[in-house]
Amino acid sequence: MGRSIARRLVSTLATAAVVTAGLALPMSPASAQTGSATGYATQNGGTTGGAGGQTVRATTGTQIHEALCERPSTSTPIIIEVEGTINHGNTSKVSGDGCETADDVIELKKISNVTIVGVGSGAVFDQLGIHIRESRNIIIQNVTVRNVKKSGSPTSNGGDAIGMESGVRNVWVDHVTLEASGGESEGYDGLFDLKNNTQYVTLSYSILRNSGRGGLVGSSESDRSNGYVTYHHNRYENIDSRAPLLRGGIGHMYNNHYVELHKSGINSRAGASAKVENNYFEDSKDVLGTFYTDERGFWEVSGNIFDNVTWSSQGDENYPAGPDPQSNTSVSIPYSYELDDAGCVPEVLEQTAGAGKGNRISDGNCEAEEPTDPDPTDPDPTDPDPTDPDPTDPDPTDPDPTDPPNGTNLSIGAGADGSSKASGTSYGNVVDGDMSTYWSPSGSTGRISVKWGSNVTVSTINIREAAGAEGNIGSWRVVDHDNGTVLATGSGAGVITFDPTTLRKINFEITSSNGTPRIAEFETYAG
Repeated sequence: MGRSIARRLVSTLATAAVVTAGLALPMSPASAQTGSATGYATQNGGTTGGAGGQTVRATTGTQIHEALCERPSTSTPIIIEVEGTINHGNTSKVSGDGCETADDVIELKKISNVTIVGVGSGAVFDQLGIHIRESRNIIIQNVTVRNVKKSGSPTSNGGDAIGMESGVRNVWVDHVTLEASGGESEGYDGLFDLKNNTQYVTLSYSILRNSGRGGLVGSSESDRSNGYVTYHHNRYENIDSRAPLLRGGIGHMYNNHYVELHKSGINSRAGASAKVENNYFEDSKDVLGTFYTDERGFWEVSGNIFDNVTWSSQGDENYPAGPDPQSNTSVSIPYSYELDDAGCVPEVLEQTAGAGKGNRISDGNCEAEEPTDPDPTDPDPTDPDPTDPDPTDPDPTDPDPTDPPNGTNLSIGAGADGSSKASGTSYGNVVDGDMSTYWSPSGSTGRISVKWGSNVTVSTINIREAAGAEGNIGSWRVVDHDNGTVLATGSGAGVITFDPTTLRKINFEITSSNGTPRIAEFETYAG
């Protein structure tokens, strides 16, 4: 899509190990578990895994089972560092007082206080799933699980890359890569499934890709005992559906990047509630709603970007939230968290998500781009003289609906960001007072925003197209970024008015075009 790296991106990346002057230093590839649990995994007593216990190294699945079984009890803390490829040929059942294991699957059953972390040159679970059952306080970090099958040969873990069921509590899965090579017809099932009373789970900084099913919470419409699940800073790519599917319970999705969701994305149904904020949805279909059932779910939305997202029409067992997603519930989150700007999410995740990224994280303060406002104390010869009327402006004595409103343009001195931008353009160009510079989306649609450091009241905006691009903007909507409220809809550039609204950030979202949009100025006025 031609995105540029956000100016503040490098300074917002951090590791739990070393940060110098705000610049993230790559961790050693041999590093073990780092960081602390986030999201719902911090609740219900927290999730610490094997912290404080013995650290052992395993290069086969059988050795992982041996490490579990040799503990004095099923709750003795242990950190298992895994290196190499774990597969059917080296994973066998082991018996002991500290475990209940099985052949051809990594079985974490009726145990607690365990960390499995990839180290060294990496840990790959090849065609072999990780099964968590009747267990609690588990951490899985920095591993790849790929091509787990439920049919064909070989099979493992019911086809789930990571699956949890039967009274599971407090699991943190972080910096993992979960992938398949097709859908159910090719023998694969879900990448990340939770069912039968599984609660307080977080999936963070991970990649889920190339699968028919991303994952579910609840195995059927009657399995509603699951929930309190957080999904943040994950990249879903080339997934048919279930990103995730929620049946009952609460899910919190923030700062995720969804790319090429072919059939549906976040499917909130059977009374589930999803808090969906500051995510980037791209090149996808029906990314939020209730699908394939009449048992509706709910959602609260804010700060999301919908970039080339298509929506189907509502019908039987099909209730998409778009094309203008609005909140239909309110979800209270009991833990603290920091939000990256949605426009920054794709670049953040390119550097942090998945196994083998040094467990790098964002500090939650990433913005799509720093303001590029000119220094008012440093006159630029290319800037227009405010005392010299722009010859391209219409005659002020000739009223025209595209004339700027009276008053102060609040955009001068403000910041700007947006969805992905075309090469050679800048977000800051729409707030610099210069009609010769402009922002253009990387495709035919996109979002451009003006933002302030404190509340301002806006009731009028003026969208001014660059020379040669007049008439290229088709349909649009104006959105209060702070709460997702749609303030106005219409088509074409020019002056747009709405009820006075107090906010910190306002979005102009282009939903169709007659050519490549070029916005020279996004002016804002109090009246």
